[in-house]
Amino acid sequence: MTTIDAIHAEIDDLSTRRAILWHDLPGRRDPGVAQELKDIDARLERLWHEHRAERARIRFGEREEIVRRARAEERLERAA
Repeated sequence: MTTIDAIHAEIDDLSTRRAILWHDLPGRRDPGVAQELKDIDARLERLWHEHRAERARIRFGEREEIVRRARAEERLERAA
């Protein structure tokens, strides 16, 4: 998953599945459903983290390039 659209699509699918499970859960106590909800929540958390990282990469560039520029600026400041 590297594109924002693909990440959003999976988030939408998982959110829909989670809503269905939450709707069905109050009527019965099913450990399988509770575990699936925990798994979905964990996956959604990872997807949102991936989404934020991808947006930052798009906006600011690759991490290695950012670090290289920061080090170059630091060297210039020390030289001045």
